[in-house]
Amino acid sequence: MEQDRQEIVDLTIAYAWALDMREFELLRNIFLPEATALLVDERDGIDSIIERVRSALEPLDASHHLIGNHQVSVDGDTATCRCYLQAQHVRESTEGGPNYIFAGRYEDDLVRTATGWRIARRTLVRVWSDGNPAVVRPGV
Repeated sequence: MEQDRQEIVDLTIAYAWALDMREFELLRNIFLPEATALLVDERDGIDSIIERVRSALEPLDASHHLIGNHQVSVDGDTATCRCYLQAQHVRESTEGGPNYIFAGRYEDDLVRTATGWRIARRTLVRVWSDGNPAVVRPGV
């Protein structure tokens, strides 16, 4: 049970690193191929999830996702995990200021596979934000 918990926490950490290092293809090792994600909009399938994340982060100069306070519940080959996040987004050329901070939580449903735990569904819940939201607006 403790090993399952650690593997799930490690999976959420791998997600944050993949985003900030712009290694979007690593998300294939984090989500099921048929996963869904409610990030800003609903995405079905890993290709759509990667497209959403890539389009949001590639225009930025930097991002920094911090996650913590994991709460994991394992029931056989399924699990849930929720954790807090704060994400700093930086785009130096944005009129009105280069920084935008988003805080909230990820709520995940996970499934154990032959290659380890994978996220079947991820929901991003917004709690607060600060700074210039234009930093993360497409086409700005």
